[in-house]
Amino acid sequence: MTTSLYERVARLHGHRPWGQVLDAGTGPASIRWLESLGSEGWTAVTGSERMREKSHAALQQPMREQDRLLTGNWMEPALLQDEQFDVVLADYLLGAIEGFAPYWQDKLFPRLRPLVRSRLYLIGLQPYVHGLPDTDAGRLINEIGRLRDACLLMAGDSPYREYPLDWTLRHLEAASFRVVDAHVLPITYGARFIQSQLAMCTQAANKLQDRRLAVSLLQHVAELEARALAASHQLGGLAHGNDYIVVAEPA
Repeated sequence: MTTSLYERVARLHGHRPWGQVLDAGTGPASIRWLESLGSEGWTAVTGSERMREKSHAALQQPMREQDRLLTGNWMEPALLQDEQFDVVLADYLLGAIEGFAPYWQDKLFPRLRPLVRSRLYLIGLQPYVHGLPDTDAGRLINEIGRLRDACLLMAGDSPYREYPLDWTLRHLEAASFRVVDAHVLPITYGARFIQSQLAMCTQAANKLQDRRLAVSLLQHVAELEARALAASHQLGGLAHGNDYIVVAEPA
């Protein structure tokens, strides 16, 4: 069985108590993991009211009095002002924040730093939509990513902006964190990734006023999805790129 990124974070945490936990960029997957930790209390923040509703619906047990699920933007100075948490999880937050605070990524770690009492666990994605990969799987993943981003831009939405591990390490240290550990983990993408990413293209095409362009895009999306699913089935998944996990503590 594949070890999830959350399970890897739990292993890195070891036998330390979780105490008060902040999920700084929550979603259905991370909030289900959050409620399983046996923490003293948790706070989960998302920049989207729609994501807050989806995260709440994903909970498998009632929230305790000390648990909070909030909608907020980290650009707001008053958000969780003067609070601290024993553990802070930033799960793909660095890339996702582009949709809520464009060009603000260099301010994220200084913004989170006062909130971290003990440990920050950061999960990130090495950028994969660049260059020309040397494998069929890599070329397909790049093609999916480029098409997704192009469709989002044409529909007036903002694609994620991922940052590599070396950028992340530099900016954590500049924000007065001490990097304790870092792991790079290879990714094999399957049918769920292919379908979910291309579904974003379909949703974006539905917003376009130029319906001839929309029809052409939808035809291209269907053709790419068929090629990618066939290749994924043949290869046992599309192996390309890496996630990373960074463990950091206040310096």
